[in-house]
Amino acid sequence: MRKSLLLMTLPIVSACSTTPPPEAAMTPPPATAEATTPAEPALVYPATRREDVVETQFGTPVADPYRWLENDVRKDPAVAAWVAEENKVTNGFLSTLPGRDILKKRMTELYNYERVGTPVKKGNRYFYQRNSGLQNQSPLYVRDSLNGPERLLIDPNTFSTDGATALAEWVPSEDGKYLLYAIQDGGSDWRTLKVLDVASGKVIGDEIKWVKFSGLSWAKDSKGFVYSRYPESAAGADFVSLNKNQMVYFHRVGTAQAADRLLYATPDRPDLNHGAVISDDGSTLVVTSSSGTDERYEVTLLDWQKKGAKPRTLIPGFTHDYSYIGNRGSTYYFQTNDGAPRLKVVAIDVNAARPNKKVIVDEQPETLSGSSLVGGKLILSYLKDASTEVRVHSLAGAKERVIELPGLGTAGGFSGDLDDPETFYAFTSFNRPTTIYRYDVRSNASTAWFSPKLLFNPDDFTVEQRFYASKDGTRVPMFIVRKKGVTGPAPTLLYGYGGFNISLTPSFSATRLAWLEQGGAWVQANIRGGGEYGKAWHDAGRLQNKQNVFDDFIAAGEALIATGVTPKGGLAVQGGSNGGLLIGAVVNQRPDLFAAANPAVGVMDMLRFDRFTAGRYWVDDYGYPNKEADFRTLLSYSPYHNIKAGVRYPAVLVTTADTDDRVVPGHSFKYIAALQHADPNGQPHLIRIETRAGHGSGKPTDKIIEEASDVSAFMAKYTGLEIK
Repeated sequence: MRKSLLLMTLPIVSACSTTPPPEAAMTPPPATAEATTPAEPALVYPATRREDVVETQFGTPVADPYRWLENDVRKDPAVAAWVAEENKVTNGFLSTLPGRDILKKRMTELYNYERVGTPVKKGNRYFYQRNSGLQNQSPLYVRDSLNGPERLLIDPNTFSTDGATALAEWVPSEDGKYLLYAIQDGGSDWRTLKVLDVASGKVIGDEIKWVKFSGLSWAKDSKGFVYSRYPESAAGADFVSLNKNQMVYFHRVGTAQAADRLLYATPDRPDLNHGAVISDDGSTLVVTSSSGTDERYEVTLLDWQKKGAKPRTLIPGFTHDYSYIGNRGSTYYFQTNDGAPRLKVVAIDVNAARPNKKVIVDEQPETLSGSSLVGGKLILSYLKDASTEVRVHSLAGAKERVIELPGLGTAGGFSGDLDDPETFYAFTSFNRPTTIYRYDVRSNASTAWFSPKLLFNPDDFTVEQRFYASKDGTRVPMFIVRKKGVTGPAPTLLYGYGGFNISLTPSFSATRLAWLEQGGAWVQANIRGGGEYGKAWHDAGRLQNKQNVFDDFIAAGEALIATGVTPKGGLAVQGGSNGGLLIGAVVNQRPDLFAAANPAVGVMDMLRFDRFTAGRYWVDDYGYPNKEADFRTLLSYSPYHNIKAGVRYPAVLVTTADTDDRVVPGHSFKYIAALQHADPNGQPHLIRIETRAGHGSGKPTDKIIEEASDVSAFMAKYTGLEIK
């Protein structure tokens, strides 16, 4: 539930697999106007209208001359015309970049390999997505036995002519008879739910709308499912209005949505979000409520099949993370940070007069990142310096074994049933595409179920982890990925995120590989604000501590240059969403350090982020713009508000999309308009505005490759990476 409200987006140059879970040599411009390093011939940017909008907040006048660019591009002709003009300038410039066609060709070749997602077993059937290589969307298949012939169930490539309508979430019924699936159009967070009869492959008439940020959970008799939805938006406000009053409903297969039964809502507390799952024994609805993005939940139980049953609060207070893992009878297992910043597992007897929390697996030095109940065991995934380690425990808590993984990387999956020993997991690393493994809990045997056939040799690339000191002395890890033989200073892409307790772990990217093959380096910094080292790491990078995130990232760049990984003038930076905010902030604070920057779908106006769509949830990480202490912190680093005339900024390519209803594109529009106005004759400051692409999820393969080749060619030009 919480993850769906976040800002997370993958690196734009690193489109990945179908597995779920799971941005000419030239010296950079000097930092001041007095410097005399020659810039490229000035681009002629569109003449963006500036308005006299100034608001005084807590005695501080705040100018917002580009507020009109917040208007929905699909509704406001003036904004649409501005977008068209900006894209015209950007596309004209990008078409001149040396090596763009070479990168696009190689990215297309590297992307053209078969990819398979982690299977989900229900009944005797196995459901999974598979992409043959260059399909815009990954079709969903089913097998009636583990190694039986596959059968196509859903081909989302037929949903639309432009490939921008995607198959989003999907969940088979408990007996494998039905498949509940979500359709995502143009990258929007809104979903339409449909139901398919697996045996016939036919879509039945059920259609559910106004679904967003919802879990999907089937009843054990497979006759219906629970989901979360919002009230219908006002006409024309689907992509900008605030999301409030989320409700949990039960839908019976074969009936109209109007007949769905409301199970849980809090109209007296409209800001709450509600995710719901039916317990493992089918008897109880477990509702997890939150008010923002923090892992501070209230857990409510409901005898959902009994009409008129009253909900019972099991975990009150919105003070800690209590994530339901599963249950055996009245014993419910939760992953929690209550008294354990790096998390632990507890069990609660929900039928006890005074339910107590019994510690099953106590907090460890590593951060607990995932838990499941499969085959009578607890399977626990830990982050050990941002890489996965998986341990198997008895239900009483005894550690029995560690699952041997192929190396330094990320493992995910391990879903299944409490009494079924069979589960699947995916493993990937920076130089290893996703391989799917079947794991037998009883025998402790992992066997490869799907291994991709590649057009490159993973052993041609090296992955190392280093630690560096941030401004305040904090030890921060980063991964460095290079082609073997690249040992001296090389043009480098540095990627970061730093927020919302999100951990950046190793992952494979076909488009990133094209950069590495050309001799560039790629670095991922695990800066504060993420979840790599638990709650303390997150807390150290949010609210009044947000500057630590920027300091960590700047220190990473300085360390790469100081240690000879990157030449001075050869560092490009990149991040998406909250990571786009990161890039905007560090470019303002240290324009001399970077040669080029790609802030993607970023949160750039930190004084108005809470006024659109899901933005109100982000106050847990950013604070409240209408509270003075938070306002002053936000204003100190807000990318839009800290652009200054007379500063020579590095080359900047902003990327966003007109249908992004997570971080509305007005953030990026206002930021680039301000940057073009402040530094009109310096390095290029451009914006690439995609159509029907949203915040990132569901983006078709062809759009991924097009954008990645544009961004990589831009970064190559200004870092001195010669494309051959």
